[in-house]
Amino acid sequence: MFIRRSIVFAALAAGAALAPAADAARVEITVGPPAPIYEPVPPPRTGYVWAPGYWEYYGHNHRWHHGYWVHERRGYAWVPHRWEEHNGRWRFEDGHWERGG
Repeated sequence: MFIRRSIVFAALAAGAALAPAADAARVEITVGPPAPIYEPVPPPRTGYVWAPGYWEYYGHNHRWHHGYWVHERRGYAWVPHRWEEHNGRWRFEDGHWERGG
């Protein structure tokens, strides 16, 4: 019984460590991201949508995150990750699905 609980706890802890932070979409900084890096879009892939690359902010630097395939969700449209400027501050918005695609 103890071993089973330990395995379950370890699995839950690992999943929590891999899950994105709840406030990852709320990063605000005063330095805007560099210009996007051009990446050619690969040929279409059945059942997937291409999510273009974007700049993420880690510590005190921007790091480029390469584009990747996202499994399609019928009836939804992929909204890419992006930075938006508001009154001199830059806010990162995570990519997400919106109904109506």
